[in-house]
Amino acid sequence: MDATYDKLVPAPTPDTQPYWDGLKEHRLRLQRCADCGKVRHYPRPMCDACWSMNTDWVDAAGTGTVHSWTITHYAFHPGWKGELPYILLTVDLPEGVRLNAQARGIPESALRVGLPVKVGFEAVTEELTLPVFESA
Repeated sequence: MDATYDKLVPAPTPDTQPYWDGLKEHRLRLQRCADCGKVRHYPRPMCDACWSMNTDWVDAAGTGTVHSWTITHYAFHPGWKGELPYILLTVDLPEGVRLNAQARGIPESALRVGLPVKVGFEAVTEELTLPVFESA
């Protein structure tokens, strides 16, 4: 944990707070429509399948496969300069949604579509834990 975390941080809303709370507890939680059952990510107030405003939350398996990735060589914010280059993965979760997060411990040479990964949890401040992806 870094007491001087100098990167941009999310501002949780009532719709996203359960997601952030779950990460802090080392649980990947996903929002689900309480009426039709569709899982969605990023959390939002209304289901895009049935327009219901009723939601609940489910624990995700915490696994997935790489859909795509980028290797960042230019810091869009000064806080990331020291981490360059870094890998950002887009991962297909078995729950039917995609999640973006940084890769940890996965060499560039190992990247491929379909690579199995698992979610990890990185506490960056006392109040903020971020998801990362590691080799499964």
